[in-house]
Amino acid sequence: MLTTPRLLLRPWQPSDLLPFAQLNVDPEVRRYFPSTLTRQESDQSVARYSAHIDRHGFGFWAAERRDNGAFIGFVGLDTIDFEVPFAPAVEIGWRLARAYWGYGYATEGAQASLRYGFEVLGLDEIVSITAVENRRSRAVMARLGMTHHPDEDFDHPALPHGHPLQRHVLYRLHQRQWRSAPAAL
Repeated sequence: MLTTPRLLLRPWQPSDLLPFAQLNVDPEVRRYFPSTLTRQESDQSVARYSAHIDRHGFGFWAAERRDNGAFIGFVGLDTIDFEVPFAPAVEIGWRLARAYWGYGYATEGAQASLRYGFEVLGLDEIVSITAVENRRSRAVMARLGMTHHPDEDFDHPALPHGHPLQRHVLYRLHQRQWRSAPAAL
């Protein structure tokens, strides 16, 4: 488990399934994904995230507010193993219920995840990807000190040719960059 002043990033619990499914049917939350998720698809995602945490010791952790225990979504690290030029890699990512947008929770949780990735796992680099149009996530990436590499933008292999979300951006953060600015994190 990781803690921040306002968040607890922890393994998934059965009580997370319903609020996570509710988050995944919100078209605004899923705006930069191909579709919303059914309850079954959402539950299967949690099973994959939990298995990844069990296997690797890190993953997309369930995020809850420390003050009231409210489940707000996920934040954490995942492995990229699909076919893209920068794989294999470790990605930082987040998905929060819309009620929790705009309060800095994604940045706060991501900062703790970066610290874990660099200090505990000893990673040399962490990346982040999203659809080109996803300005909110790109703003979080910039606040984290990540650098956009436009020459490495790519077409996501899971999306069909011509899909409006196919083009993705790549942001990178090297451990040496992170270490040179630890006060920002």
